Amino acid sequence: MSVDKSNSTGKVRIGRYPLLRKLLLGFIIISLLNLIISYCFYTPKLYSIDNQNRELVLKYNILQDRIRTLESKIDEIHHRDTYVYRALFSTDTLAIEGIYTPYPESKYAGLQGDEYSPLMTESWKKMDALAKKTYAASLSLDQLQILAKNKERMSFAIPAIWPIDRTQLEWFYSFGIRARHPIYKTRKMHKGVDLSCDRGVPVYATGDAIVQMTDKGMRRRGYGQQILLNHEFGYQTRYAHLDKILVKEGDRVTRGQLIGEVGSTGGSTGPHLHYEVIYMGRNVNPVNYFNRNMTSEEYKMLMEKMKTNTDLEIE
Repeated sequence: MSVDKSNSTGKVRIGRYPLLRKLLLGFIIISLLNLIISYCFYTPKLYSIDNQNRELVLKYNILQDRIRTLESKIDEIHHRDTYVYRALFSTDTLAIEGIYTPYPESKYAGLQGDEYSPLMTESWKKMDALAKKTYAASLSLDQLQILAKNKERMSFAIPAIWPIDRTQLEWFYSFGIRARHPIYKTRKMHKGVDLSCDRGVPVYATGDAIVQMTDKGMRRRGYGQQILLNHEFGYQTRYAHLDKILVKEGDRVTRGQLIGEVGSTGGSTGPHLHYEVIYMGRNVNPVNYFNRNMTSEEYKMLMEKMKTNTDLEIE
């Protein structure tokens, strides 16, 4: 007797469907119940997550307290650096472009998206700012260490006297933004000071240095005949609108040495010396480097002594 196998297989398949439907329905019900319980009841898993979140917030609060303590220490170091150490060495505060500029908000975009984002973002911003301040303080202290090792040589190198005999001074034009440039007729940054005096008045190096550059300049424009001295330790000085240049590139000069004569070359309306002090690539106010405690007589005596020494060296 033959058996219809196709009918038998069909009955088995048909018979399996109710079981599959029941399993599927049971799975859906269990999933819904689990979802309802998760939202409506405090499960062990939720309890663990909540504990972890509270612990995370506590750690961030402790981190922020430590950041504030470190910021206070760094600010104290910066204060001593600016008002104590650099005052002793008569040097300007180290300026690093962008050190106090915060990073763009896009840097912290990955922290956004949940209720703890403000706390995390604030903490990371504070850490980044602290890292920048620490970097600046480290560079400054490294520089001060070098200055301490070379204090004696640095004391002669830093610009510290007037570049002309100030008894010859007729008028003085200060450092800063000009209300109106006498030649270009526009507001323009005045990067140095103008010392008006007669043509031919001697110009002296204000500190020990190497002649970095001499230039004849352009007629009726720019600095005219000029000398740029490199004093090392981050300092340079410029002497412009000269009538004569008495040194050449590569010469080593000492403080008070005669290097040129006042003129009116380049963009100038009359005889004067344009004098600049440049520190770490930035122009700073030369007045801060003039020894204003020295009387005219003391200065004349110093200049006379310096010229005598220069004559001896030339011989």
